[in-house]
Amino acid sequence: MTTPISPPPRKDPQKRTRVPVVPPDARSRAALGLSVAAARGRFMLQVCKECSAIQYPPRDACSSCLSVGLDWQVVSSRGRLVAETVVRTSTHVYFRERAPWRVGTVQLDCGPSMICHVHGDCVPQGNVHIINRLDKSGHGVLFAVPEKEMPAMEDDPQLRELTCSPKFRRILITDARSESGLALAKAFSGADAAIVFAGEAESWRHWPERENLQRLDNVELVPLDVSDTQSVEELCGEIGGKVDILVNNARFVRPGGVIDGGDLIFAQQEIEVNCLGLMRLAQAFGPVMRGRGADGVNSATAWVNILSVYAYCNLPQFGAYSASSAAAHSLSQCLRSELRVGGVRVMNVYASATEDEWHQPLPPPKVSATKLASAVIEGLREGLEDIYVGDVAKDLIDRWTAGPKLLELEMTRQGGS
Repeated sequence: MTTPISPPPRKDPQKRTRVPVVPPDARSRAALGLSVAAARGRFMLQVCKECSAIQYPPRDACSSCLSVGLDWQVVSSRGRLVAETVVRTSTHVYFRERAPWRVGTVQLDCGPSMICHVHGDCVPQGNVHIINRLDKSGHGVLFAVPEKEMPAMEDDPQLRELTCSPKFRRILITDARSESGLALAKAFSGADAAIVFAGEAESWRHWPERENLQRLDNVELVPLDVSDTQSVEELCGEIGGKVDILVNNARFVRPGGVIDGGDLIFAQQEIEVNCLGLMRLAQAFGPVMRGRGADGVNSATAWVNILSVYAYCNLPQFGAYSASSAAAHSLSQCLRSELRVGGVRVMNVYASATEDEWHQPLPPPKVSATKLASAVIEGLREGLEDIYVGDVAKDLIDRWTAGPKLLELEMTRQGGS
């Protein structure tokens, strides 16, 4: 049974921080399909269009009929652990530092057998199911876990390497004033985070939830305005070396498009907060977090951006806001590449219209702050890169995947949401 992890002792500042290294990065184009599925937490394998044979490992042609028509599909993840061993040394630095490392062979109920990482609670010849998760290099790897939930399963050292659990980690929420600020602080406090830093802009200005936030365990208000470079740099100088998970929930939202948007001041502010704010945070906190990707139990592990799903396709009623979200979406891909070398994951959370005063004209269903916070915690625990919150967001990404131009016509001609 997995031994629950303990809160890490206070770090000795005289000891060297271990340089982060990542697992082997080489993958074929076919194998990248596993990484695409892992980014959204799906177990998918190639299935032949001609003979329906399920393929593993990923390949360019069917192993049974040599057809090149292979589709990635969700298949049964159940199987049996038929053999296992423990690797106690390795020529690769990443695995050498983390040995012993358990691996095994699983015979899937749907056909193929595969060599995969194995959870410490799995028993030889026992039933397991396979999960597909991203490793520190950002590639999908297969991991066998017990068929039934076990106590402290998330504390398994190998599984923790593939996820971003907030347990005993230090969190920075960039905007405590927003509707999501209090809900995120509560969610992280309930997920056993060591401390939650909540960024507060314009502390002189009263806001109703401030007292409720201060009453939460392990929550500390800190001065932070993402539209002010000096504010971001000063906070990074104070707590930058402590932040393990950064949640960028700061955003500026106003209705309006291009012609009917009115004063450009609002559009400038949306770019200032939603896009340039992300860049300020990245330039200040990014290098520090990237250098702490292998810093023990509470190493830097994730950067979370809360974005609008209309970053994929513009919603004309919120045209300028959609454009600023699209810019932030693009920047997050650059940030993901730059942080990956340190083993730090960038998780983008795409939400549809939220329950707040600025989205009031839009019809339901809308995303509550509590639901958004729960999705963030769940996404971190599963180690995902992209999650879509709310029925509207999930429907929109499915339509975008099926046909981006068709979705554009639906959105811009019918005012769909």
